[in-house]
Amino acid sequence: MNDVCARIRVSGRVQGVGFRYFAMNWAEKLGLCGWVRNNWDGSVESEVEGDRSAVEEYINQIKIGPRWGHVSKADVEYKTYQGDYRQFDITR
Repeated sequence: MNDVCARIRVSGRVQGVGFRYFAMNWAEKLGLCGWVRNNWDGSVESEVEGDRSAVEEYINQIKIGPRWGHVSKADVEYKTYQGDYRQFDITR
C-alpha cells in the first residue's frame, strides 16, 4: 500500500472564486478522501488521503487553482496515513 495523507494551505485570491468546488472536483476525480475549507484569514486549507501519485496530482492542481483564482503561496505538510476519511467534503 502506497497511501499518504497531506495537508495543503493556499493563499492568494482563493476565496470567492470557486476554489473549494475546484478542490472537491479534483479530489473526487482522483479518488481521494478528505476535506477542504475556507479559513478566516482568507486562505483555503485541505487535507487529503489516498494513493501517493493521486495526492501529488491533487497538490499540483491545487497549486494552480481555478481559472478565476490565483495561488500566491502553497504550503504542504505530509502526514502519516490514517484512513480517517470515507469521502471528500467541503466544510465551513
